[in-house]
Amino acid sequence: MSDPILTVEGLKAYYRVGQFGKNLDIRAVDDVTMQIERGEIYGIAGESSSGKTSLIKVLAAAIRPPLQVIDGSVRYDFGGRIIDPTKASKAELAEIRWKHLSYIMQGSMSVLNPVRRIEQTFRDFAQRPLGLSGAAFRARVEEHLDHLKLPTSVLRSYPHELSGGMRQRVTIGLATVCRPEFMIADEPTTALDVVVQKEVLSLLRTVQQEMGASIIFVTHDMSVHANMTDRIGIVYAGRLVEEGPTRTLFTQPKHPYTAHLVASLPMIGDTRPRPALEGRPPSLADPPKGCRFHPRCPMATEICSREVPPLESVGDRHRSACWHADEVRPLVEPAFDKAAGGVRA
Repeated sequence: MSDPILTVEGLKAYYRVGQFGKNLDIRAVDDVTMQIERGEIYGIAGESSSGKTSLIKVLAAAIRPPLQVIDGSVRYDFGGRIIDPTKASKAELAEIRWKHLSYIMQGSMSVLNPVRRIEQTFRDFAQRPLGLSGAAFRARVEEHLDHLKLPTSVLRSYPHELSGGMRQRVTIGLATVCRPEFMIADEPTTALDVVVQKEVLSLLRTVQQEMGASIIFVTHDMSVHANMTDRIGIVYAGRLVEEGPTRTLFTQPKHPYTAHLVASLPMIGDTRPRPALEGRPPSLADPPKGCRFHPRCPMATEICSREVPPLESVGDRHRSACWHADEVRPLVEPAFDKAAGGVRA
């Protein structure tokens, strides 16, 4: 990649907690290295408790104890201005938040204050970064809402007076009103029905294309990744185990875990039984040696339990951390176009 907007190298972020008189390190993010291009939608997928949310908390500079960055670096390049949010001061973070880096949190009520009208929330978020006030600020917000096909009447509403889909559209409006260069979306379609989900995803993609922004899109729903993302990073037990273009990961997975994730995707009219993955993710306080997936992997051999596989290139912009990457095959007939509805990859 010639001009990445985000570069992550060797990132380790642990939850350091005390339990029964002992200190434990929960290795939620363990040696993650990745880059994201300008204008790219990069998906992060994996089971619950795999470390997805912990990773994006670090990337969004939303680190709170007991989560601590142990090692590694995170570098954003905002028009030549290089900043590491894990080392930046509060003043530096305040300067980049919402104007350059925004965060769409999981669940709209995590963002919207239930006792403040939507207009007041916009003022709290965006007035300082935009450098506007009074009628000028109100006009800018109304213009943005109109562009997102939201009625300006929502500004007078309280969050509980809006539907779930409307609230989520408002949070997208909050995250994009300052036209940031980079957005992080954490499960933005959680608890929405499929019709509203499609509307929210379409809105997010349209806004991203108009602004030319980069997005990290986090969801466990592989069908959403098929529709939304350019590339996907697969996270398992705190580590990035595979990364590649979306179409490639759906049709030519090179890690057994990715193959099972793709095989779990239901298809209309497909009544074939799906192969189940035995076991469950390991404890991140005491992860297994070697490849962390090996206790559940049907392809595991002796080396898998002894040595950690490096994340190496297995194709064009395609990396896998598996000792048997060349032997991995799709578990079901590849059907990316059906999964994505013919959307780009």
